[in-house]
This record gives sequence, C-alpha cells and structure tokens, in this order.
Amino acid sequence: MEEIIRFYERRIAHHTAVRDRLHRQIYRFGTLRLLLFAGAAAALWLGRGNGWATTAVTAAAFALPFVALMIRHTQLAARKTYAEAMIRLNAGERQGIDYDFSAFDGAPEKADARHPFALDLDLFGDRSLFQSINRTVTEAGKSLLADWFMQPLTDRSAILRRREAVGELAAKTDFRQHFYVTGSPAKGRGDDLRLLTEQAGRSARFTARPAWRALTWLVPAGWMLLLAGAVWQGVPPGAAGWMFVACLLIANLRGRSVHRLHKSVEKMEQVLRVYSQLMEQVEKEPFLSEELACMQQSLMLRGEKASQAVARLSRIIGALDQRFSMAGLLLNVFYLRDMRQAIRLEGWLKTHVQHFGAWFGTLAATDALCSLGGFAFNHPDYAWPEMADGGFRMEGKALGHPLLHREKCVRNGVSIPGRPCFLVITGANMAGKSTYLRTVGVNFLLACTGLPVCADSLTFSPASLMTSLRTADSLTDGESYFFAELKRLKAIIDRLHAGEELFVILDETLKGTNSEDRQKGSLALIRQLMALKSCGLIATHDLLLGTLEEAFPGQIENYCFEADISGDELLFSYRLRKGTAANMNACFLMKKMGIILGTMNDER
Repeated sequence: MEEIIRFYERRIAHHTAVRDRLHRQIYRFGTLRLLLFAGAAAALWLGRGNGWATTAVTAAAFALPFVALMIRHTQLAARKTYAEAMIRLNAGERQGIDYDFSAFDGAPEKADARHPFALDLDLFGDRSLFQSINRTVTEAGKSLLADWFMQPLTDRSAILRRREAVGELAAKTDFRQHFYVTGSPAKGRGDDLRLLTEQAGRSARFTARPAWRALTWLVPAGWMLLLAGAVWQGVPPGAAGWMFVACLLIANLRGRSVHRLHKSVEKMEQVLRVYSQLMEQVEKEPFLSEELACMQQSLMLRGEKASQAVARLSRIIGALDQRFSMAGLLLNVFYLRDMRQAIRLEGWLKTHVQHFGAWFGTLAATDALCSLGGFAFNHPDYAWPEMADGGFRMEGKALGHPLLHREKCVRNGVSIPGRPCFLVITGANMAGKSTYLRTVGVNFLLACTGLPVCADSLTFSPASLMTSLRTADSLTDGESYFFAELKRLKAIIDRLHAGEELFVILDETLKGTNSEDRQKGSLALIRQLMALKSCGLIATHDLLLGTLEEAFPGQIENYCFEADISGDELLFSYRLRKGTAANMNACFLMKKMGIILGTMNDER
C-alpha cells in the first residue's frame, strides 16, 4: 500500500507543478494581450489622420497577434483545467486509501430495502462499497456499474472474462485516469440513448421531402446569381430586398418542425462531444483481453469510426443550438442553415440508429470496467479468488471487510465445503457476528463481480446471494418489521423451491416474536433450508440452534465470537472460534452503565 500512496502523491505533485506553470504562462499571455490592446489604441490614435487604408493596416497588424494570443490562452486554459481535474482525482484516490471516499458518488438513490442484499451489505450511499469503487463519469456507466453489483454474475465464463478485463485495466492507470478526466465535464443523462432512439424512430420531416432538400441549394444559388447581377449592374433596384423577404419566408415555413427536432436533442452537444472523445480513447487503446477487444471492435465502422460519427452529430446539434444568434439568423436567410442541419440530423439518426445500442453500451461498459480496474489497482494486497470445480464451495483464509481500516480489521476464515451446509454463528452483543456476516457477503459479492477480494485466499462457487440482516418495517406499505422479515424469508424459500442455487446469510431470524416462538421457528427454518440443499451462514443469540450440529453432522457447524469478561472489563477479540458461545454480555453492560442494579460479578 505504501507504493500506491507514493504513486498518487507523485501524481498530485506532478500535476500541481504543471498547473502552476500553466498559470504563470496564462498570466504572461494575458499581460501581452493587454499590452497589444494598449499599443493598438495608441497607434490608432496617433495615426488617426493618415486615412482609412493606413488605419486598417495598423488595426490588422495588432489584431492578428491578439487573436493568436487568444487562441493560445484558450489552449493553456484547457490544459490547466485538465491538470486541476487530475489533481482532484488523485487527491480523491489518496483520501480513499485512508477510507475517505467522499470525493466520489455513492449513488444513494440506488439503495433499496427490497433488494436481496443491497441494504444489508451497505452497497450504496455514503461510506458504502459502491462509493469506494465507483469512478464512473457517465450516468449510463454509473447505472451499469450499480446493476453489476445488484445482479452479480453467476456464469463462470462471464466472471473469468470480466476478471481478465479488470486485470488489464488495473495496469492501464494512464488510460483510466485520462478517461475519467476527459469525461468529467459532461456526465450526460441516463436517457441519452432513449432520446436519440425515439427521435430516430419518428417519421422524417425533411429528408422524406425532396423539395426541401432542393431549396437548400436553390436559395444560395439565387443569392449568388443576385450578387453576380449586382456586379454586372443587371439587377433592378430593390431585388435584394425582395429576395431577402422571400428567403426569410422560406426559412421560417418549417420553423416549428425544426424547433421540435432541435428541442428533442438540445443541450446534448457538449455531452456528445465528450462521448466522442471517450470513444476515440477506446478505439486507440491496444487491448488484449477478450471482453475489451470485443467492445472496441463494436466502435469500428466501415469508413467512419464511432467517435467520428458521434462528433459529427455533436457539430450538427451545435449548429442548431446557434440558430437564434445573429450569425445563425443571417445564415438561415442566405443559406437555409437550419433546414440543412435538420436534414443532416435526420439523415444521421436514420443511418446510425442500429449502432446506438452497441456504441453507448460500449461506452458505459468501459466506464464501469475502469472503476473495477481502479479498485484492483488500489488494493494490490487483495487476492484474486479461484472458482471451485463441481458443487458449491466457499472457503477462504483471513477474510476482512474492505471498508474497515486495514490496521484495525480483524480477519477470519470461512469454510463451507459443499452443499448443503450452514455455519451457525453464536456470540455476545458487539462481539462481531454481524460484521463477520457482512465480511463474508461482501467478499462473495466482489468475487462474483470479477474483482479481487479482501482475503489471503478464497475459493468460491458462483451463486445468487440472499441476505436478511437488517430488515426494516414500512409505514407507507403498512408492513411491520416482523412481516417484512417473513416476506424476505418467503422469497428465499420460493427461490430455492424454483431450483436456484443460493448463498444465504441470515442474522438473528424472527426477531419480532417471543423467544420460544423464535426458537421453534428458527429451528424449522434451518431444517427447511437444509432440506432444500442450501448453503450459508446464520448468526443468532439462541444457543439452542447449536444443537443442530448433532442432527446434521458435517453439514451444520457451530462457530462463535466470545466476549471475555476480566474483572470490570469486557474484552472482544473479534476472532471466530469453533463451538457455541459461552458468555453473554447484556446484563453485564446494563449493570456497568447503571441501567439495572446488581453486582458486577452476578452475571458471567
């Protein structure tokens, strides 16, 4: 990790130096522009009596270098903006190494208590797993990355292909960071693809009418003839005025149609320009992994690459965005510019509608994969999991939670050698049961997503994940906590009956009923899960569940987290131990805090 920290600190220092140098250059060019302006004003004042020709030459002599300095200033400002974005990115990554992920989007809007595991595993929101990984710069990429975590892969070959792509991108830090910084100015909208597809599916208003296409050539030809006639003095007085009025009427005959077409794609110029730049990066990068190479190939067309086509669309929309400017209004009269751009837009949509899905899908997938590659790069100490042959297995050594600080995280193993099999975890309050369940669940999710895991080693079999750790009631749906939990358990049983392979993680089932009823229900639930050939972990305070180990030898195993009482102190090792917990700590803590009366040594 020290090398990763030094890497980001070197990048921050490098781009800070670049930014400062560019800032000085911009200041110098600004000073030169000011001097040129002052010099031009003085020269024009002193030569005010020398005639228009001298004045024009003097103005041009100062204007040309002034424009050149303006262009150079714009270039330097763009490079400075790029350097500042690089500083922010690398500073955010450096903070992330210390578990501060606030620089990145945790997608709190994706949190859903009804999802099989998202809420239980802190998948979305502040200080979430998604926030620690997400480096997407497009809305489509963020949405796709969220979908990958909410619907992890269960196909072995798909996991291997994604893992190969993640491993390749982990080594391409320059590509990933350039992709991020290039895409940062315009994230786009999640419905960009839908809007373009809908517009392409509408009936053509201009391309289907040859008369309008003909007018786009006849109008400028008429102006050229009028100009030629004026030169040869063969044009009657007032002809230009009548021509102007006629062209103005023609230009506005289909003004509403042009406006509706423009409204359907307005404000997409910058987004599409950025998309084209991102696509160009993907097209130029040499990829070796199968998944990335296939995605790259989807951007290649005969004669025109996707980046070039999307850049052309951006220019067409940009031209329509300028339709109400003074230059746009004049060009519309002399050139029928709006109609020309409308014809080009409809033609572009008709030609490329069949490519939209592949292009935007590749862009979103590359965006999401860059996030996964960055996670792999940031955790060189994590292990790449191995997939087990045959039936279900989940066996790992020294598993830790990726959101717990590496210096404080206590790691434990897990061993589920086959199906059916459950680990029954007992233990005192605050001893580490729930954290352990989340640790196993999160690492299983990372493995199925194609990522390295926070462990020394892990062997797993892909399966669907279902958890019930922090079921919540719903006032809006009129559901109690207990009923919400029963619905989750019913969903697990139904999916098992349907033949799905599930990895099930449960924490303190049936909390909403009395202890005797809870014990009977929990015992019956575990027997049902075993009968359905399921696998997983169950944490509980009910020591009676520990007797199931005898009823299912080799299939149910007891583990515990103990709270050791030493004098007036309660000590937690957070180490997973074999067997059933012997110590409980509720009465001890209540007495120590003065909630109930009694001698500290009454309960052990």
